[in-house]
Amino acid sequence: MKKPQLILALDLENFEEARQLIDDLDDSVEIFKVGSQMFTSYGPFITRYLQSKGKKVFLDLKFHDIPNTVASAVKSAVSLSVSPNNDPQFAPLYMLTVHTVGGKEMLEAAAKAAKEQAKALNVERPFIVGVTVLTSAAKDANLEKTVLERARLAREAGLDGVVASVEEAAMIRRELGPDFLIVTPGIRPADASLNDQKRVATPKVAVEAGSNFLVVGRPIIQAPSRREAALNILKEINE
Repeated sequence: MKKPQLILALDLENFEEARQLIDDLDDSVEIFKVGSQMFTSYGPFITRYLQSKGKKVFLDLKFHDIPNTVASAVKSAVSLSVSPNNDPQFAPLYMLTVHTVGGKEMLEAAAKAAKEQAKALNVERPFIVGVTVLTSAAKDANLEKTVLERARLAREAGLDGVVASVEEAAMIRRELGPDFLIVTPGIRPADASLNDQKRVATPKVAVEAGSNFLVVGRPIIQAPSRREAALNILKEINE
């Protein structure tokens, strides 16, 4: 099973804040999540800034549309792996998200498009993970069944893994095996605020449940010492 890793969510208002955070954590965080807020404001500029520093980018745009449109979007995302100036340090796009509610045909189109575009451009194919149920959603009687159904659909369609809360991670790991990737948002140190997340867990619990990637945002961004907060979470992951 892939060793658990930290992903820092760049959920910030502007590039200057993001640049400062990236620089502050340059020696401790390897993977950064670029979501709809930053990408809508800055587009490929923000991903290329990270890639030019050798950082891995998790592009979390949750593509969900008709199969052809999603396939085109995925091709464009894979194209972000090409350095605009042939920079040898430039890192290829590491991972991206699609939404599993789009259905099997859409997910298959995404997986196929990523494979074909990566081959055409001679770049490493990014991992594609399917969003199951957002961690802001309250738990109900059918939640676990829904998450597992969507995880199975993602694997059948050729995706590398899913995004799911810690509460479903152990079930997914048990049912879908050691090589299926699990990305877990809603990670909070024991003393952190829940904010708008409902299904959350500590790094230790997430690792024990089988998560491969632990997504953390505000507990690091809002910490008095961001570097210390990141190092503490990394320590808990590695222990």
